[in-house]
Formats: sequence, structure tokens, C-alpha cells
Amino acid sequence: MSTKEIAARYATEIHRVVVGQEETVGLSFIALLLRGHLLIEGVPGTAKTLLARTVARLIGGTFKRIQFTPDLMPSDVVGTTVYEISTSSFRTRTGPVFANVVLADEINRAPAKTQSALLEAMEERQVTLEGDSLALEAELDRFVFKAIVRYPSADDERAILRAHDRGQPSARIGDVEPFAHGTLEECRSEVENVTVEDSVLDYVVRIAAESRRSPDLILGASPRAAVHLLRAAKAAAAIDGRDFVTPDDVKSLATPTLRHRLILKAEAEIEGLDADAVCKRVLARLDVPR
Repeated sequence: MSTKEIAARYATEIHRVVVGQEETVGLSFIALLLRGHLLIEGVPGTAKTLLARTVARLIGGTFKRIQFTPDLMPSDVVGTTVYEISTSSFRTRTGPVFANVVLADEINRAPAKTQSALLEAMEERQVTLEGDSLALEAELDRFVFKAIVRYPSADDERAILRAHDRGQPSARIGDVEPFAHGTLEECRSEVENVTVEDSVLDYVVRIAAESRRSPDLILGASPRAAVHLLRAAKAAAAIDGRDFVTPDDVKSLATPTLRHRLILKAEAEIEGLDADAVCKRVLARLDVPR
């Protein structure tokens, strides 16, 4: 199956359990293809955990949830070594970060040392226990996208209520049919083969540069942000069934790629701007390649 077909099936399977959230579902699939991380911001009760559990089921992986609190220690995330009297030896007890899908809830509440341990896991795909590095299968700048989950529309909320009337939606996760082994790897190969013309590459460069000189920002897009935007655009092209990136691929993903990396000036916030509005201004100042 092509990446376009897999993406369609991914959305269909997710929506068997999760109502709405089309943008977040789409971004989560791109993040999977890029082996990246997705930052989800939203009010409680908007099915963020349900989405993560459903994604884990769909990819045939394991799911763990970490509730970050001010007293959380690095060992609560990465694990620790314990001494076993029966064997007179130390054994590594891995933490919840050793899973295919990890939901890190309210990471901003954790102390700096614990966040540092999470950063190593996110960026280096490993953790360090007692001086030894253990490989993993995978701060703000480390997230490929930031998705914003808002309150559902009236139609979606009606569908949510009807789903709960028929039982707990989480009970339907078991009905999701996992992808065949190697499915995501095939999609990733297709993404890698997507070509990028110089004009489109330059467009990504100009977006990053324009954000850095924006009068509304203290801090613009980092070089890592530009890399993530380019890779995301390649994934979007493959999902659309193309082997080349268009400027629209870049433009459509610029805001979710940049919104969590920008630091606004106080004057911009007083003016009522947010990161999305600033991204819109940045894009409006640039000519789109033809």
C-alpha cells in the first residue's frame, strides 16, 4: 500500500475511537513517519490520552503514561538499577519511557533534572542509567509539531456523547486492527524518496529567516525548526500521493511546526497576538514560489 492509502486507513482507524481532532490526527501520523514527537496542548477531557493509546494499538506498540509532578525524579522516568539478594547482582528496572508511545502529561511541572532526562530520551533516543547508555526506540524545540486541541464542535460533542452512551470509547481500542509489520518503514522509504526543488528549499530558508527578524518576536525559528519543516513537507507530499514537495506543503505545516518555538515580545502579546498570528504575518510577508 502507498503512503496515501496508509494515511487514509490511519485516520479511519483512529476515528473509530476518537471523535474529531482531524488536525491532531494528521499531525500525529506525520510525526510517526518522521520518528518525531508531538506536543499536544488542550484543556482536560479532550481525549489526548485516548488518542495516544489508540495510536499505540494501531502501530502494534506499547503505551505508557507519565504524570509529571514537581517531585518527579529522573529515575521515575528512565528507570533505575536494583540489587537482588537472590542473585547477588544488580538488575536494571526500566522506566515508563521504554515504550513505543509515551504520553508525558504536563511536562512543564517537572523539575529541571527530570526534564533533562526526558530530553536525552527524545533527542538521543537513549537514557543513561548508572553511567551506562541504554538505547530507546526514540525541549520544546525537540517536538516536530505542536497541535492545539480545542473544545469540540456541537456535532462532534453530540457524537462523543452518543459514543459514551454506548459504552466507554476506550473499550473500542481493541477493535482497531494494527498495521502489518513494516508498514511504517515502507512509508518512510517513500517519504525519503520525495524530491525537493531548490525554490522550495529556499522557501523554507526564507520562512526561518523572516521569523528571526520579525518585529513581533524575541526568538524566531531555529535551524532544527527548518529541518523539521522540510521533512514534514516531504511527508505531506507522500501522503498526498506525490513524489515532490510543493510550496503549499511547506506553507500548510509552517504554523504547527513553528508555533511552539517562537517567543513573542511583550508588545506583541499586549497587542493581542499569539504565535499563530505571528506565523501568519511571517508567511504573508513572503512571496510563494511558483
